[in-house]
Amino acid sequence: MRVPLFALAVTGALLFAGPSWSQQPAADEDLAKEIGALRAAQQDLDHRLDQLSKAIDDVAWFQRVGDVAVVDKWRIAGPSDANPKNPTGIGAGNPVKFYTYTFVPKDRNAGEKLPMLILPHGGVHADFTTYHAHIIRELMAQGYVVVAPDYRGSTGYGRDFYQLIDYGGREVDDIHASKQWALENFDFVDPQRVGLIGWSHGGLIVLMETFAHPKEYACVFAGVPVSDLIQRMGYLGKDYEDDFSAPYHIGKTVNQDIAEYKRRSPVWSVEKLAVPLLIHTNTNDEDVNVIEVEHLIQALKAAGKKFEYKIYKDAAGGHSFDRLDTTLAREARREIYAFLARYLKPPRSLP
Repeated sequence: MRVPLFALAVTGALLFAGPSWSQQPAADEDLAKEIGALRAAQQDLDHRLDQLSKAIDDVAWFQRVGDVAVVDKWRIAGPSDANPKNPTGIGAGNPVKFYTYTFVPKDRNAGEKLPMLILPHGGVHADFTTYHAHIIRELMAQGYVVVAPDYRGSTGYGRDFYQLIDYGGREVDDIHASKQWALENFDFVDPQRVGLIGWSHGGLIVLMETFAHPKEYACVFAGVPVSDLIQRMGYLGKDYEDDFSAPYHIGKTVNQDIAEYKRRSPVWSVEKLAVPLLIHTNTNDEDVNVIEVEHLIQALKAAGKKFEYKIYKDAAGGHSFDRLDTTLAREARREIYAFLARYLKPPRSLP
């Protein structure tokens, strides 16, 4: 864990300020400013370290999957900033530029049309990393093209991009922009065989995307999906609430704007489901509590929707149970792949 520099400053100030420190308003004000500056410097350092980590991991992609996939990273554009600092300033309405990874099977046959999966990463703030390398290898073995966007708010691109986050909002539009871009640029992708796959926050994104554009996808898998932000704020506590109510984020607590949190939660849009859906969840999930996904399942049933789901009982690995390198995880992914194959018809089955 990184040691906060401002914490060291506070400790030093308390040790050396002397007994009359608390009685000196000017000194208090100066110290507060210094602590604020140190805190900002620490945050900037955190973002620079994230950028370094991202650069290293990008190189690792070629080593981890380069034997089976043509790996590339492209800079594309999505909708404009949802909350521009100066709405009337020059360029305020310009598209947000972001990166997306693509993975194409090296052994694809010339002229062959392939199915495509859009795979957004999870995390309130995270990025697409080689954590997914084994999943990409499995998808390459089946003959899928994979598009994995680092949508607005992702880490590894600096503070400004981080603060563009629009959870459950325009980040979903970035996913759609990635799909559209891929279809325009990859003539070997079959536009009738495009699916969505995502876990956790990525599960929320794929649900929101398929609700918004049901005619453009053949199927969707949502693993341990964030489903109801209102419930989530209740059981995850103040630190999580502070993330969402930050000025550059939603900017309000759920208590201040319930409607906005509902708008960004898949459970309140289930009536829009119009494509085959598979959901996985786990009763001992330490991140997305099973109660959230159960609420989603109940809402889909109440809306009369046909879908598939499986609730794993205390599966080892908790939130990550089906993304590990365990027998259970591999079996769970085979269930996912079998579901996807019914609708996307990849050239091969997983060996």
